[in-house]
Amino acid sequence: MTFSPYYTGSTKSFYCEHLFDSAENSALIKSFTVKQDKGKGLAYFVRELAEENEMSGENRTYLVKDRNTHELAGYFALRTGLFTVKISEEDFYTVPSIELSNFAVNESYRQSHPDTRKVGTSMFYDFIIPLARLTKTLVGVQALYIYALPEDRLIEHYESLGFERLEEGGERFVHQHVKPLYDDGCIFMFQML
Repeated sequence: MTFSPYYTGSTKSFYCEHLFDSAENSALIKSFTVKQDKGKGLAYFVRELAEENEMSGENRTYLVKDRNTHELAGYFALRTGLFTVKISEEDFYTVPSIELSNFAVNESYRQSHPDTRKVGTSMFYDFIIPLARLTKTLVGVQALYIYALPEDRLIEHYESLGFERLEEGGERFVHQHVKPLYDDGCIFMFQML
């Protein structure tokens, strides 16, 4: 893999590009939808905040598009982060990490392509993990983490992607030290890179 300021990749079905790689992307993100009401914040982020976050350097947003139709299949946003793990009453360890701050499949795309399965899984293994590993070659990071909506089906899905939870006390420690307010009620999950 060669270095580029923004990772882009492709598979048989999809390709990935940075939000600002194409002028059409600003219009594409405005039509992004989600199925569940609990996920409305994901649609709001990409439609209303992603460009601003790019300009401020808070997140990097990547769009995953259908290779044939160029429709927006999903998106993800990454940023640097860390989490702390309590070692003893007095000591903790800081884990340098990448936060998968937003990750969603476009419901409009799913409805238009009902036979297309595992779009999110493809996005994760084909684009997110390679980008995280590329980042690991450039800077010191040890883990990828996410704050997941507290839905059993979603937690199981993230577990199938290799994420795990800390035990209750460890999760509470993370929430007290580094959890953003907008992720209130979400479940901290991580995987080592």
